Amino acid sequence: MLDVRRLALLRELALRGTIASVAAALHQTPSAVSQQLAQLEREAGVPLLRKAGRRLQLTPQAELLVGHTEQILDALERADTELAASLEQATGVIRVAMFQSAALALLPAALDVLEREHPALTAVVTQREPETALHETFARDFDLVIAEEYPGHAAPPLAGLDRRPLTTDAIRLAVPPGGEGRFAIRDIRDARDAPWVMEPYGAASRHWAEQACRRAGFEPHVRFETADLQAHVRLIQTGHAVALLPDLIWQGAEPSVDLVPLDGDPRRTVFTSTRHAMANHPAVVAFREALERAAG
Repeated sequence: MLDVRRLALLRELALRGTIASVAAALHQTPSAVSQQLAQLEREAGVPLLRKAGRRLQLTPQAELLVGHTEQILDALERADTELAASLEQATGVIRVAMFQSAALALLPAALDVLEREHPALTAVVTQREPETALHETFARDFDLVIAEEYPGHAAPPLAGLDRRPLTTDAIRLAVPPGGEGRFAIRDIRDARDAPWVMEPYGAASRHWAEQACRRAGFEPHVRFETADLQAHVRLIQTGHAVALLPDLIWQGAEPSVDLVPLDGDPRRTVFTSTRHAMANHPAVVAFREALERAAG
């Protein structure tokens, strides 16, 4: 009989690519992971791994087992969901990945709802970039992810994950309050000579912002690069930069900068995703409902 825990390790290797990555994700030593995979190979009676340069490659027989492992883990997750649903209230721990502006705008109010209505449920929340968090939720590192999608920049679809709309918000050009001189900006085209703050390369917001500037006929002069949107706001407030910011960042407060509308009034989509097998889990249902109430 093949051991399910060792099969899960093989799946982790297929997803993460290296023994070291699997060990780091599962808080084990690389040697312990290697020993477990070697034991699985003995149980299977066929080679499961082969060297390809400095990396390990799964054999066709290993790929076959990974496919079956996905089904086994889904079945176990569905069983856990049905068991949890048989109880009178949501209990336990839900692991949530969330990007910064959603955490700032929605998380406090959502936690208030959970504390009042689901006191036996504990939310453990980690800030993650949406693209990374979607893959990590598929890999079962998280139970639920709050992700975003910019206009014309589709989030990567992953088999096994659902998608539920949460809210949308406008994207506008944020400039220093009462701007004068180079910050006397009434249109994005007026910002061609201004210093910009943007998120790092690889973020969907960075790609979208650069494209918006190029559509306006200029290449932005990016002087500041940070994933911290509060730092973006502070640089704009103090007259050092401009940026394209989603309105969700101002939820519950008056904007502390001047906001300039963009042509076409573009909007960002915020959504939640979980594995199909967990969609009806009481913890996921409770957290999604709390978020939707927080979003209004």
